[in-house]
Amino acid sequence: MEKLIENYLFKIEENEKFEEFKNLLINKNKQFNLTSILDDESVKIKHFLDSLMGESLIKNGAKVIEVGSGGGFPSVPIKILREDINFTLVETTGKKCVYLNQVKEQLKFENFEIFNERCENLAKKIEFRESFDYAIARAVAPLNTLLEYLIPFVKVGGYVLAYKGESEEEILKAENALKILGGKIERVEKYNLPQNLGYRSIIITKKVEKTPLKYPRGNGKERSKPL
Repeated sequence: MEKLIENYLFKIEENEKFEEFKNLLINKNKQFNLTSILDDESVKIKHFLDSLMGESLIKNGAKVIEVGSGGGFPSVPIKILREDINFTLVETTGKKCVYLNQVKEQLKFENFEIFNERCENLAKKIEFRESFDYAIARAVAPLNTLLEYLIPFVKVGGYVLAYKGESEEEILKAENALKILGGKIERVEKYNLPQNLGYRSIIITKKVEKTPLKYPRGNGKERSKPL
């Protein structure tokens, strides 16, 4: 894992698009309320490096949906290194979608679409439901809620990648949601960010069965009454 981290830190330093993205994030932060992490080193490690830790889990040419994109994490750092990935970003806040479209234009991304929509609504549409290889999210919701948002988007045989900190308790609470939604946790990738900037994990859930059509339930039930 240390070697992987070193490799990503090298790529962040060498690829000028990371510097472009960092400058855009900082310059637009006040206008769009994107992040409280603004110093160079923390942006590099807590945002860029942490986002990239899931990059190697995604197969070539994959179709990936990200829910709750916010400032563009983990999608934008991964896209900088992986032009082959086809990204769909879902963000409910309109002004953040404006920002994400600015990122797309400045970094000249192709196959990188942004939708200003609630994921619960989008997951009911036939062109989105069970049509992605991966669904990803970082700092969006507790795992039992997050799985109800994400699993309906994924094909049987596809994966959900949930970026978390400490994850053991959330995994226990998500057992019922996994059974109902057709998911099975395959493994958890654990790592420590450099400079003691945090313990992190990525929960890798495989979709093993089709999700019943009633999910996601919508109207906030995913959060107020998690499975």
